[in-house]
Amino acid sequence: MNKWLTMLSVGALALGITACSQQPAFGDQTSGGSGSGYPEKPITIVAPSGAGGGWDQTARSVATILQKTKLVEKPITVENRPGGGGAVFMAEFANGLKNDPYKLMVKSPPILINHLKKEGNSPFGYQDTTPLAQLTIDYGAYVVRNDSPIKDLPSFIEELKKDPKKFTIAGGSSPGSMDHLISILPAYKSGIQPNQLKYVSYDGSGEAITALLGNNADIIATDLSTVMEYVKSGKVRVLAVTAPQKLTGMFNEVPTLRDLGYQDTDFIIWRGVFGPKGLSAEQKKFWDDKLKALSEHPEWKSEVEKKGWTLEYKDSAAFTDFLSKQEQQVKELLTSLGMNK
Repeated sequence: MNKWLTMLSVGALALGITACSQQPAFGDQTSGGSGSGYPEKPITIVAPSGAGGGWDQTARSVATILQKTKLVEKPITVENRPGGGGAVFMAEFANGLKNDPYKLMVKSPPILINHLKKEGNSPFGYQDTTPLAQLTIDYGAYVVRNDSPIKDLPSFIEELKKDPKKFTIAGGSSPGSMDHLISILPAYKSGIQPNQLKYVSYDGSGEAITALLGNNADIIATDLSTVMEYVKSGKVRVLAVTAPQKLTGMFNEVPTLRDLGYQDTDFIIWRGVFGPKGLSAEQKKFWDDKLKALSEHPEWKSEVEKKGWTLEYKDSAAFTDFLSKQEQQVKELLTSLGMNK
């Protein structure tokens, strides 16, 4: 009898060990695994800049609304990681964090520009991430003081054809960066050599606007949302925007570069969310679903309006396709400046 009991006990133990060995593997807590339990711990959204800028504001708005609406139950924190216009954290994101599904990143066109330009470039581009969603857009704007003798963009371009250095053009980013590329766009498409233009860079759009108002610049290229309050107060005028069609609201009379006859001059200043390269299909689908739901939620729409942004959602596939096309535009503009790597 004891012999049979012993044999039954051994058999039961063996079955238990076999059953345990066949349980699905959910991965360790560092990588997060790829099981359906994701996310199993708090999530961090990184703004690769200091506090208060566009990336920071976007990251905090996304985190706040995802939590407020309970679209994501786990806690979400925002971490600022400034340095190199986003290039410093990008290197970490593409290497040490490439398999960490609990770190996301907010970015905009500099992820393309920093990867393609010769000076101060990043060896990593959007291909070293998992693009998850485009959430908002803005447009480039050509802005002058309200009392400026420059009345419209075509007459400004005609003067540049005669003397490319006649006007001081300013922007809130370094040579070869986004404001610089926006500033040269209509001149380049008009046959003017962009590297002959007089471009002065400032540390941020705020300083560029101060230079404009202080008569230290004739015109600035910046993102449209930055100058809204200055337009409302009557301090500046917007000569044109890089939108694909006429805008509504307070800018409904501002022409687009297309309206003025400059072809292939749309430039979208998007902000989007990226995951690490090593996201599993299940983790990617989780964020596809959650960020789509976010884009449709009234709380998010209200936040976007309050911030003065324009809502335009693209899912992961559409966003990735758009990035490949804008990358070609950035490469063309950097090449025209002799600043491509």
